[in-house]
Amino acid sequence: MPRTASRRDALVTTGQPGALRRLTERLTRSSHEHEAAELRRESSDLVGVVHIGDAPQRITVTVRGEVRSVTLRPREETPALDVEVWDGTESLHLVWLGRRRIAGIVPGCKIQATGRITTRRKVKTMFNPAYEIIGRAGQAHG
Repeated sequence: MPRTASRRDALVTTGQPGALRRLTERLTRSSHEHEAAELRRESSDLVGVVHIGDAPQRITVTVRGEVRSVTLRPREETPALDVEVWDGTESLHLVWLGRRRIAGIVPGCKIQATGRITTRRKVKTMFNPAYEIIGRAGQAHG
């Protein structure tokens, strides 16, 4: 004869995480996951800012994230400054043509950029965006 589920069994199998499970998941998440969640939350709280992963192409958008790398692409005619920005969803390359450096844009700083996204060599790229340096990683900003 099949056994019917007791009230205790139903509570255990509801699929909703309990307080202990949520705490365990939070404590075992990597620092990378914590940082990604924080960056996503910061972008979600701002009006007019979209996540890089959700940003449409060829339409003017504003994104915000943390600078992961700064690279000078030297060319004989025109240098290009390539800045990789990550917002917890995806990376975007900001490329300024004719620039060798921009004061204040260094790995770890937070930046907000406005422009049109395109895909160049399978990489999301924004050329010559308007930008605002928000602050360093770990600093409160708004």
